[in-house]
Amino acid sequence: MTGRALLVDDDRSLCETLAAGLGRRGFEVRWCLSADEALAMAAAQDFDVVVTDLNMPGTNGIELCARLAENRSDVPVVVLTAFGSFESAVAAIRAGAYDFISKPVQLDILAIAVHRAVQHRALRDEVKRLRSEVGRASRVQELIGDSPAMRRVHELVARVADSEANVLVTGESGTGKDVVARALHQHGRRAEGPFVAINCAAMPEALLESELFGHVRGAFTDARESRPGLFAEARRGTLFLDEIGDMPLGLQPRLLRVLQERKARPVGGTVEVPVDVRVVAATNRDLESAVEDKRFREDLFFRLNVIHIELPPLRARAFDILPLAHHFLRDLAARAGKSVTGIRPAAAERLIAYSWPGNVRELQNCIERAVALTSYEQIVVDDLPDRIRNHRSREIVLGGDDPSQLLSMEEVEKRYILRVLEAVAGNKTAAARVLGFERKTLYRKLERFSADPDKTG
Repeated sequence: MTGRALLVDDDRSLCETLAAGLGRRGFEVRWCLSADEALAMAAAQDFDVVVTDLNMPGTNGIELCARLAENRSDVPVVVLTAFGSFESAVAAIRAGAYDFISKPVQLDILAIAVHRAVQHRALRDEVKRLRSEVGRASRVQELIGDSPAMRRVHELVARVADSEANVLVTGESGTGKDVVARALHQHGRRAEGPFVAINCAAMPEALLESELFGHVRGAFTDARESRPGLFAEARRGTLFLDEIGDMPLGLQPRLLRVLQERKARPVGGTVEVPVDVRVVAATNRDLESAVEDKRFREDLFFRLNVIHIELPPLRARAFDILPLAHHFLRDLAARAGKSVTGIRPAAAERLIAYSWPGNVRELQNCIERAVALTSYEQIVVDDLPDRIRNHRSREIVLGGDDPSQLLSMEEVEKRYILRVLEAVAGNKTAAARVLGFERKTLYRKLERFSADPDKTG
């Protein structure tokens, strides 16, 4: 195939003739009989060129050019004009047309014009890609932190940003999975395309299906007009599926098929639409356990988990706490118009000692509060929340001489199991592996500790 063309003319026989002729010359051609239908098709599908007649009932070719130039400026339009109608040709060019062909149409001339339009679009896309590569830095500036754990994340993001492979980002809530997704987009070859995000846990199954894949008019009660869906909206860009672990089980086969076939069918539709997106998914859940418990499809897990980026919790990279705190401090102080320039040593010690169950998001909220409350040029201990000021370490004392500090074996086991779960971000499969238990044994112990196995960690 040399390109996908959409042919628009109210003359059915002409459409059939031109479509057959262009098809023999290597083009994939779809056609329709009105400009309104063409606009709907261009919104739902990806075409390399649109070929349209000027004189059609209802919305004419000039108006179609103008609306395509406004909404799909990346798609060149070739206009068919009556022979010798110079004024019409000028009007079409002013409306955004790329080229025009006089009627009666000669197939060879039309094929040359269509081929040039397809090449024009490809060249523009290549220029955008090269510009984005020139502006790319070797280090991912959006990801703050120089701990060994974060250096590994930096290196992995830099290595796979240009890949088209699906990426699964895992980590506890608040670790910055959305920041990693945006960094993959901004430093990849799709940076000039859109970055579209959706929270898969935030809406019911039917609505999520319509949001992702689109719907046609009349597909359900409130479907008053067709909508392309986020897979179409993210065309030539990145689709970020946040909280993928909470996607309804009934919707997972549809997503799997789209990822495999690179085509999506709108709800209520009969035509599959080509998909051209890179998918980045994220979750704070233990997907391996969800697969074992039949709450998440194994084949979908493997399709999403082509490249795995695991974000460590903030407590596992204490070296990054103060650089992050100072980054937030500079930004938030500037927004608030306050001359807060640093953090006092005693306050910094409290920040480093705290375990940060809410991770980077909790640290940002803490610094925002401190900037708002402080009366000094540097944040002091009293500016920090009570939970951070009064935090006590949960270390298990094994070698003390004070009997009051020593614990029973059951309490030692409980604290250690919960500490391992915390260290592996609640991943029960990984925790069981570290502890040398089967997962069923781990669940029984958690139940004995009066902990909810689905929420612990």
